[in-house]
Amino acid sequence: MIDLENQDIREAAVRLEALGKQILCAARDELYLGMRFLDVALSSFVYQMDTSVNPFGTDGSAIYYHPQYLGGLYRQNRILVNRGYLHMVFHCIFRHMVKRGMDERYWNLSCDIAVEHMTDSNFHRSVRFSKSLLRRETYRKLEQDKKVLNAERIYAVLKEWELPEKELERLEAEFYVDDHKYWENQQPDRQPDPDMNQKWQEINERMETDLETFSKEASEKSGDLLDQIKIENKERYDYREFLRKFSVYREEISVDPDTFDYSFYSYGLRLYGNMPLIEPQETREVKKISEFAVVIDTSMSCSGELVHKFLEETYSVLSEENSFFKKVNIHIIQCDEKVQSDQRITSIQDLEKYMSQLTLYGEGGTDFRPAFAYVDELLEKGEFENLQGLIYFTDGYGIYPNRMPSYKTAFVFMQEDYRDVDVPAWAVKLMLEENDLSEE
Repeated sequence: MIDLENQDIREAAVRLEALGKQILCAARDELYLGMRFLDVALSSFVYQMDTSVNPFGTDGSAIYYHPQYLGGLYRQNRILVNRGYLHMVFHCIFRHMVKRGMDERYWNLSCDIAVEHMTDSNFHRSVRFSKSLLRRETYRKLEQDKKVLNAERIYAVLKEWELPEKELERLEAEFYVDDHKYWENQQPDRQPDPDMNQKWQEINERMETDLETFSKEASEKSGDLLDQIKIENKERYDYREFLRKFSVYREEISVDPDTFDYSFYSYGLRLYGNMPLIEPQETREVKKISEFAVVIDTSMSCSGELVHKFLEETYSVLSEENSFFKKVNIHIIQCDEKVQSDQRITSIQDLEKYMSQLTLYGEGGTDFRPAFAYVDELLEKGEFENLQGLIYFTDGYGIYPNRMPSYKTAFVFMQEDYRDVDVPAWAVKLMLEENDLSEE
């Protein structure tokens, strides 16, 4: 009798497992019919039954599901299953499960709001569903700054709101779709899986190309998905290393230990008493920052806080030991629609004084041409001997010069303030996240 009961239980489990897989396969197929650009992403999972999950969750490789909860969701409305499947796909595309360093509770909520916002702005019939008042109001408040609502941006805003516990719980209940317990960043002892991360990075890049070419019509129906993908796929830069590209080799008076041969030196002392045979060279060739210009867009569209962070990080790099020659020539120029100020920096002391008394001038419109014209005038006047380049910190919305300057140029944008802009072909476009301006 016991064996029969066990056999019945096993058969019931097999049927439930098969039913759950059928439901997930049906959701995958329906999503594919409306969003073919998701073909690889939708088919990147195996399905595994797990009665400890509610109703499903993913680790990037498998979708784990509770058959009864999944069946109940399907009976309620199959669109809810479709949305849940897409929700998990979005988590993987943007690799929410591997990013670390955030408050776990706020990060989970931010990721859920971000992907639900993308799903709710999607016009495909397979995921269309009415939005609650709380959901609409949350989106309205988050959209006030007119910025793309990726998880990182939402996380920063939620932290600023300092919501009371009750409000936080309401948002968690409203946007809960899947269980995040399988995420890599929810398991401190779990080792990172570079292969999985690389897989979703490649899927992400392929989707960006597809949405910009063959699936343009589908892209228009997918809300801000393409904008989110562009943000995710922007190459991350180490700003410190980037700034060092403006360094230049020059001889400087100092002992060069690389040319010091201790064996000959010691031999001379032994043979002659106090006469070393070889002295180290008194000059050495070093690579340090010598001459360049920093232009700060002080128009109303560039926030003072971000400008301060950018300058503080620039100061941090320049004030590092071995970054400066004893004599340097750096101009920090503030400009909106005209040049507002120019501070010449010739030493680390000048830089420290400037940072301690920093005041921003401007808040007019944005026009890049005056700053370039001004730097060209400085060149003509002989203010620069060997200008290494110009770094322009801005939101990108302004008038660019028509002609390529004679020096290297980089436009620096904050990821937090990201809106996709085109820069001239002769300039470098550098995207930074706020974390890039705070790492030691």
